[in-house]
Amino acid sequence: MTGYVVQRLGTVMFIMVAMSVLVFLATHALPSNAAALILGQYSTPETQAALEHKLGFDQPLPVQYWHWASHMLQGDMGQSFEMERPVAPILWDAFGRSAILAVSSMTVVSTLGLALGIVAAVWRGRWPDHAASIFTYFGVSLPEFYWGLPTSGYANLSDGLAAFVSHLVLPVATLTLTLLAHVTRLTRSSMMEALDSMYVKVARARGLPERLVILRHALRNALIPSITVLAQDFGFLIGGIVAVETVFAYPGLGRMLVGSLERQDLPMMQAAILVLTGVYCLANLTADLLYGVVNPRIRYGGSVG
Repeated sequence: MTGYVVQRLGTVMFIMVAMSVLVFLATHALPSNAAALILGQYSTPETQAALEHKLGFDQPLPVQYWHWASHMLQGDMGQSFEMERPVAPILWDAFGRSAILAVSSMTVVSTLGLALGIVAAVWRGRWPDHAASIFTYFGVSLPEFYWGLPTSGYANLSDGLAAFVSHLVLPVATLTLTLLAHVTRLTRSSMMEALDSMYVKVARARGLPERLVILRHALRNALIPSITVLAQDFGFLIGGIVAVETVFAYPGLGRMLVGSLERQDLPMMQAAILVLTGVYCLANLTADLLYGVVNPRIRYGGSVG
């Protein structure tokens, strides 16, 4: 287990290094002049050249990359071109708000999706099965769900719990309903397969209560593919957060990334992309480790997978 974790962490580190190189090269390939963006429209070629020398922009790209990457490893994400403030505190504030949105959405998706999938499998072909399908596919069309709710923005807990929650409902609902049908259908399929398996038939033949058969024997094995898809959906959620935060004017990391792209704020852009990449990698690593928790019979070997 320890060797597997170390190996996977090494893979995550390799991906992060590769992504940092790609991000650095891509942002430096933009047609804009970073010094001109910092100094403003009234800058002269002379002042721009002086600032480029001061910031090291006139050095070879490998030297610039090493300088940038070494500072990133120390937590120094640079200075925002637009806000003229350190990137790190701005980014982590936005990350905290995005984390609230992501965790809330995944909690609802996993809880509701697994519950609906289990109910649909146990009651296959009957009205609970049909009701679960209708809810997951057409719940998004119910306008009553949105009545009286704010359409955009964010509220702190200091503004009151009701205001805090009400500003989360729309973006969480949008992200949840996007993923819910996928999780429900997969859980239903894997649960039906488990219920039809020989070990479940043997458990029933031994006279075990149906509730125990479903929760202990069938669900434990049926959860493994669901965990896989939830990890994949979390990766999709990271991308979805960017769009949802922009639409609902939610001041999270996704909206900050879009704003930095529009204004070509390179330090902010670079840091946001790397943080999103790191979250995606760690989410997949966590899902792999959860397999062993859900099904202790799984043993991690030296290979990944």
